[in-house]
Amino acid sequence: MANAIRALAMDAVEKAKSGHPGLPMGAADIATVLFTRVLKLDPAAPHWFDRDRFVLSAGHGSMLLYALLHLTGFQSVSMEDIRNFRQLGSRTPGHPEVEATEGVETTTGPLGQGISTAVGMAIAERHLAAEYGPDIVDHHTYVLASDGDLMEGISQEAIALAGHLKLSRLIVLFDDNGISIDGPIRLADSVDQLKRFEAAGWDACRIDGHDPAAILAAIEAAQKSDKPSLIACRTTIAFGAPTKAGSEKSHGSPLGAEEIAGARKTLGWDAPAFVVPDDILSLWRTAGARSRDLRTAWESRVAALPADRKAELERRIAGTVPADRLDAALAEIKRQLAADPKDRASRSSSELALGVLVPAFPELIGGSADLTGSNNTRPKGMPALTPEDYGGRFIHYGIREHGMAAAMNGMALHGGVVPYSGTFLVFSDYCRPSIRLACIMGRRVIHVMTHDSIGLGEDGPTHQPVEHLAALRAIPHLLVFRPCDAVETAECWALALGSNHRPSVLALSRQNLPQLRDAAAAENPCAGGAYELLPAEGGPAKVSLFASGSEVAIAVAARKRLAEFGVPARVVSVPCFELFLERPEAEREAVIGDAPVRVAVEAAIRQGWDAIVGSHGGFVGMTGFGASGPAPDLYRHFGITPERVAEVALGKLQAL
Repeated sequence: MANAIRALAMDAVEKAKSGHPGLPMGAADIATVLFTRVLKLDPAAPHWFDRDRFVLSAGHGSMLLYALLHLTGFQSVSMEDIRNFRQLGSRTPGHPEVEATEGVETTTGPLGQGISTAVGMAIAERHLAAEYGPDIVDHHTYVLASDGDLMEGISQEAIALAGHLKLSRLIVLFDDNGISIDGPIRLADSVDQLKRFEAAGWDACRIDGHDPAAILAAIEAAQKSDKPSLIACRTTIAFGAPTKAGSEKSHGSPLGAEEIAGARKTLGWDAPAFVVPDDILSLWRTAGARSRDLRTAWESRVAALPADRKAELERRIAGTVPADRLDAALAEIKRQLAADPKDRASRSSSELALGVLVPAFPELIGGSADLTGSNNTRPKGMPALTPEDYGGRFIHYGIREHGMAAAMNGMALHGGVVPYSGTFLVFSDYCRPSIRLACIMGRRVIHVMTHDSIGLGEDGPTHQPVEHLAALRAIPHLLVFRPCDAVETAECWALALGSNHRPSVLALSRQNLPQLRDAAAAENPCAGGAYELLPAEGGPAKVSLFASGSEVAIAVAARKRLAEFGVPARVVSVPCFELFLERPEAEREAVIGDAPVRVAVEAAIRQGWDAIVGSHGGFVGMTGFGASGPAPDLYRHFGITPERVAEVALGKLQAL
C-alpha cells in the first residue's frame, strides 16, 4: 500500500518534469499507517466537522497528499488529476491549496506555516469540545513536518504556544530524513529537535519511520498523552530509489526514467505508470471507508441536540453571521456612542464595539501578542482560554506575532470560531506571511493593529508605521480598514465580521480622535470604502480633501481654513481603499467628485493614493521615517497639519 504512494509520486513528478518525489517516497510508510489505521475521516463526507485534521506542513511533498486522497476515495483527486500534477487549472497544484482540492485542510508551501496553522486548529478543537462536549467535538490534528518546517523561526513560536496550552490533541510526525536542498542537514543545523520540543512542554520520541508497527505504537501512545506530541520518524528520502535514495538529488527534481525503473524493481512494483493494481486499490478504499459509521453516528448525535443548540452549531460550522444580529449589534454600539459622544482613540472605540460584539457572537475568539492593554482587544468579562479552561475566549499569545497570525488561520480553517487578535501595526511585518496565506485561502481572520501612525509618539521611528498601510493594501483580497472616529470604527468592525471569505486589518489610533459622525445614523457608508463626510459650502467644490483615520480630522480643519480664503472644499473619508476600488467606476467617480484640485492626507507614505487623487494630486504625509516625541509635536514637525493641507490645496489652485 505504501508503494502505491511511491509509484504515483514518481510517475506524477516525472510526467510534470517538476516536483519533489523524495518526501512522498520517504514518508509513504508513515502516511499509510496514519490514513489506514488512525485518521478519522470519510471521503464521502469531506467536510464532516468532527473529522481528524491532517496538515502536510511540508507542502513541497504535495504528491504524498494527492496520492492519499486518490487512494482513499476522495472524488476530488482522480487519476487524471494526478496525471495533470502541477498543470494550469489542475486540482493537484504544486503545493496543496485548500480551495483547489477537497480534502486539503490548509494551503501550505511556505515552510513552518503548516505546523503553526495546525496549532490554531488544535486550539479550536479544544475550545469547541469544551463548549459542545466530546460527543460533538472530539478529534485530533496530525501534522507531517519536515526539517525545513522546524528550522523556520515561526515553528518555535507555534510549538511554545502549543506546549503552554497543553494541546494534547496535536500530534506532529517529523519526517526526520536528515536531508535538505543543499545536502545533509548537518551543513546548517545541529539542533536536537526532541530536546527542543520537550523544553517547550511536548512529549517527544524517535522511531524508525519505515516500521509500521513502531509508527502505530508511537501514535497510539501520543493519543494518550496530556501534552502535544512530536514523533521523529527516521526515514530515507526517496526510499527505494537505487542511486538517489538518501540524497538531496531526490528532493526537488524528477528522478528520471532510469532511476524510476530501478525503483520499481527495488520495490517490487511492476504496474505501469499511473496504474494501481485492483487488489491494492481495494485495500485503500476499504481503509478510506472505515470511519463511515463513526460519521453517521456523529450526525445522529447532532440531530438529537435541542433545536436551538443544533441550529447554532450548524450556523457556526457554516460560518454565517446573521445580518439582523449584526445590524442590531451595530445599532447598539451607535446608541452607546450617541449617548456619550466624546474624543476617543479608535483602539478604545474598538474595545467599546467588542463589548457588544463578543456577547452577541459566541464564535469570536480574541487575543493579543502581549499587548492586551494597548490593543484593547479584551472587553470586560471575557475569560481567558487556558489549559485549565479551554472554554475561555481570550488567548494570551505572548510575544509571538508570527505564530499568532498562523494560529488564527488554523482556527478559521477549522471552523466554528472567528478569530481576532491584536498587535501594533508596525508588527504587521511579522504577521505578513500568514496574512498573505489567509488572503490566498479566503478565510475570515481579523487583525486589530493599533498605534497606526506617528501619532503613537515617543516610541519613535522603530514603532511608527509609515509604509505599512501601503504594504498591506498591496496584498490582494485583504481589507484594510482605517476608521476616522468611534462611529466608523464600529462600522468597520461590522464589515470585517460580515466578510466571511476574506481577512481584515483594523488599523487603529493610540491618540484620541474627535467623533466626526452622527452616531444616530443607521446606514453604514464605510461599506462603500469612501464617502463624502462634509460637502462644500459657499458654492461648487474647488478642492476635494481625502483622508483616512486620524487625518480625517485634519482634513476637516483644513476645509474650514480654506473657507476663510473663500475656497469651497469638501471632505471625503476613505476608511477602506479595497472596498472603494471594487465599486463600479461611475460610483467611484461620484465620490471622487469633479473639484479641480484633489489633496490626500495620511500620516504614511503616498503609495496607493494616486488611484484616488491622481498623479498630479496633492499629498500631505510622510516621505521618510518618523521620530521620537509627543504626537502633536511630530505632526507639526512633519507638516501634517490643517495649515499645510490648505497651503498645498491653494498652491494647486494657483497653478491651474
